[in-house]
Amino acid sequence: MTRPSWAPEGIDLDRPSGSRVYDYFVGGMHNFEIDRELARQIEAFTPNIAETMRANRDLLRRLVRFLVDEGITQFLDLGSGIPTVGNVHEVAQARNPEARVVYVDIDPVAVAHSIAILADNPNAVVIQADVADPRSILEDLAVGELLDFTKPVAVLLLGVLHFVPDEADPAGAVARLLEACVPGSYVAITHATLDGQPDEVLEGQKLSGRTSTEIVLRTKDEIGAYFHDWTLIEPGLVHLPLWRPENPADIGEEPWRSGAYGGVARKSG
Repeated sequence: MTRPSWAPEGIDLDRPSGSRVYDYFVGGMHNFEIDRELARQIEAFTPNIAETMRANRDLLRRLVRFLVDEGITQFLDLGSGIPTVGNVHEVAQARNPEARVVYVDIDPVAVAHSIAILADNPNAVVIQADVADPRSILEDLAVGELLDFTKPVAVLLLGVLHFVPDEADPAGAVARLLEACVPGSYVAITHATLDGQPDEVLEGQKLSGRTSTEIVLRTKDEIGAYFHDWTLIEPGLVHLPLWRPENPADIGEEPWRSGAYGGVARKSG
């Protein structure tokens, strides 16, 4: 296989990457046939998986625009994957060129691709870190250089907490991240759920383990607890297409088919 310019040396092109599988599902170009093969296997068990991924990316665009319009210029995007196809820095900087974004991902494949993609963007960087270890994120020099935590920050946890097992204490990790934020900050969370989904979804969940990032499906109440005492913005925690759709036709007749909940909350003070 010829290595494309966006795939840095040292990246194994013969093993599927969870980040590149996601990139494929949302219509990106940063993936290989081995990623697409795994994606098709997962989709065979969970036919709405691509719909879920696209709904999550569509929600990212809506909520980032909302946050910029609310005056947010700093974004900490955890579990960011490969920042292509209208990701945070593109959406935010299109509305405000001064917006600053720190991407965080545990996957060295995603980080390597991200470094190459962001090389010419001084207001966007990526670090390799685990969302379950918030101290390492908050104390990272690159984070401190780009983000000022004495001012409001948007913490984005989009499609990442369902990759954190219960024994890693995802609720505690989120709490520590939110404690670092001043009043006026926001947190956005999307999370896969089994609520209303067919049993076949569990088979797709097992296949996800082939990328070393097996999905943990949680209930709406469990997901809602991650917001702690922050104030949920209307319409609250809802199925992804229901969060402030730009066009009512985008909701569809079965919004629950997105297989995930999403919401945004603000820290009062």
